[in-house]
Amino acid sequence: MGEGGVYKPTAKGRRAERESEGLVVPERAETRTSPEGSGPALVAPATGGKCEGMAARPNTPFEKARKLQRGLFVAAKRSRTRRFHALYDRICRGDVLAEAWRRVKGNRGAAGIDGETLSMIEQGGEEKFLLEIQQCLRTGRYRPHPVRRRYIPKSDGTARPLGIPTVRDRVVQGAAKIVIEPLFEADFKKCSYGFRPKRSATDALEAIRLLGNRGHRHVVDGDIKSYFGAPGQAWRFQRV
Repeated sequence: MGEGGVYKPTAKGRRAERESEGLVVPERAETRTSPEGSGPALVAPATGGKCEGMAARPNTPFEKARKLQRGLFVAAKRSRTRRFHALYDRICRGDVLAEAWRRVKGNRGAAGIDGETLSMIEQGGEEKFLLEIQQCLRTGRYRPHPVRRRYIPKSDGTARPLGIPTVRDRVVQGAAKIVIEPLFEADFKKCSYGFRPKRSATDALEAIRLLGNRGHRHVVDGDIKSYFGAPGQAWRFQRV
């Protein structure tokens, strides 16, 4: 919705049925350079391009962020036991923050608890806004704001609590997602469709339809009550 409306996450609804803007996952990752180096998170650069042995240099924040994602994905895919211990500096990168801002701006959404809207940020200068975030992250001064609470009515008469982060926090969250998403994506199986790049609820329904035509007759529909509120968080984050 617009800035005066309610910011809705992409968990459910119409937005969940469209393609994500995330990384493109290659079926086979081939590199000629070893991913190991002097740093624990040094990864192999993505290969490609028409020049012999020369990859085209990315020019836009989108291209640079995508190249970073491909490199992280390749490194994670090569070793399921590998751990990545130096990712914070990737989140602080200017191109990653710029790409996160582009996505936040594209999603629109209302202001958070601080009342700062997308229009206010654009009028004040996008580069200045991102530079302030980058400096706060690099100096360890960044602190997330409390979320703005709203309740969305459900068809059964109950209400679903919705937290609306500030625009600033949404950018930082988006930057973190850009960096860590390839690591988790490398572990997912082809049968998983929830909240994945280039996959949607429509794709899952199509897979069910195809299986139904091949003799499968059972569909198990399940859900975890208050998934983001009840279970602990420790078991959700094992890869990084």
